[in-house]
Amino acid sequence: METVLRERLCAEAEGEIVVFLIGMRINRLWKVWSWLPVALAMPRMLRELQGRPELGLLGARPYLGGRVLMVVQYWRSAEALLAYAHAREREHLPAWRRFNRAVGTGGDVGIWHETYMVPAGAAEAIYVNMPPFGLGLVGTRRPAAGRRASAAGRLGRDAA
Repeated sequence: METVLRERLCAEAEGEIVVFLIGMRINRLWKVWSWLPVALAMPRMLRELQGRPELGLLGARPYLGGRVLMVVQYWRSAEALLAYAHAREREHLPAWRRFNRAVGTGGDVGIWHETYMVPAGAAEAIYVNMPPFGLGLVGTRRPAAGRRASAAGRLGRDAA
């Protein structure tokens, strides 16, 4: 079990950070042969990325909700994310090509991603009675006190 940090903490990123949401939606549950290979590809990619920090992944956490599997990822830069996505010798590009050959636009399983480039100082986070989570896993955790006590303060936008 993860250790709950029994205090009020915020997290700060060093410089720009990229938040990448990637996932799949099972559209036809009975077509296991279509969606299972897609579902199994992500753990292989995450193992590769976690074993090679120089590739740029800072942290990731999977989520399951109904028919949707999603992974929230934090990346060092958009360049690192794009380099990984296009690297022939890495897990992603072959998996993408397999998906296009096996499923394509057939409709059995959907895939998606969203990329958010967050400039330095443009993210804020608060955690109370939580284990390290989200930006708090990949950024620097600090007590949420003083200017860091409010969302406005953490964003450098204190109310006048």
